Amino acid sequence: MFRPWWNAKRESAHAMKSPFYTAEHDAFRDVMSRFVDKEIAPFAHEWDEAGEFPRALYRRAAEIGLLGLGFPEEHGGIAADQFMKIVASQELARAGAGGISASLMSHTIGSPPIARAARPEVKARVLPQVLSGEKISALAITEPGGGSDVANLRTRARRDGNHYVVSGEKTFITSGMRADYLTVAARTGGEGAGGVSLLLIEGDTPGLSRTKLKKMGWWASDTATLHFDDCRVPAENLIGEEGQGFKIIMQNFNSERIGMAAGCTAFARVCLDEAVAYAKERKTFGKPLAQHQVIRHKIVDMAQKVAASQAMLEMLAWRLEQGESPVAEICMMKNQATQTMAFCASEAVQIFGGAGFMRGIKAERIYREVKVNAIGGGTEEIMKDLASRQMGL
Repeated sequence: MFRPWWNAKRESAHAMKSPFYTAEHDAFRDVMSRFVDKEIAPFAHEWDEAGEFPRALYRRAAEIGLLGLGFPEEHGGIAADQFMKIVASQELARAGAGGISASLMSHTIGSPPIARAARPEVKARVLPQVLSGEKISALAITEPGGGSDVANLRTRARRDGNHYVVSGEKTFITSGMRADYLTVAARTGGEGAGGVSLLLIEGDTPGLSRTKLKKMGWWASDTATLHFDDCRVPAENLIGEEGQGFKIIMQNFNSERIGMAAGCTAFARVCLDEAVAYAKERKTFGKPLAQHQVIRHKIVDMAQKVAASQAMLEMLAWRLEQGESPVAEICMMKNQATQTMAFCASEAVQIFGGAGFMRGIKAERIYREVKVNAIGGGTEEIMKDLASRQMGL
């Protein structure tokens, strides 16, 4: 009988035990599973159609420790290795609603720069509010005139006494409409990477306005264009030193890409699971779909790609835990996972046939979310180019 990896422990005392996961990981997986089954899965379709989810979900996520994973304990965080983060990402993916995961966890890209480089008093004020689910954190890097070309961003921050005056625009910002704290990249110096700095801008800052964006997928995630019209930001909200923002952003990208790879691999698994269940129930020409060789082969191809992606992900996570920084492999892992997600989503919809084109099933929703993952966090093309340069090519 086919068993999803996330049900292995409950169905067969974790017969598919991986050497990378301890009893602590398994216990957290159970907590996450119950949280997803109770708080997200029953409402995922409704929230996606509505284009938002209740803000109260942040507090409930904080109560099980989800929001605090990997953040400093003195500010309400919880120690977590790479595998604990994988568990969190992949359990969230079981709901088949990437928009919910993206906004609920937007602090995992918005707040690490704060934890890593902000002034102690800023950390003490901001992080406990975010990790408790009281406030929402977002990252604002991309601009209307450029995405991954961070070194050439145009938003400017001019020093004026004890403040920076910020002018410019950011777009495609996850949690952009609701974020209380925005980690914003702005140009404080000359051209190139050395002129980029990071600022923490609060959501109620005068001169900040927001425009909601409509998207192909991730409907439940609010996404916005941010407009900064001479926003005055206290100088103490500078994250790190002036001109050091580019390096902090690059450190952030590696973590973001691993998280995306974990989620995409799990979304591919969701498509596989739905396709298997449907193929066993749906009958054509007098027998279940699963008894047609062409369908069985599709399912095997999906399972093969998911297994390969999961193995690559876990081995890479292990290397990170050993202190390595395999940037090329991280780039390739992101592409591997997003391509696996794209393949499995497409094949699942094909197996469902006309039913796969109807809203309400996970595979259809995931199919609409493929491209945002292949673009966000660095496009496939940029990942290949960065990997090749890391390989000395």
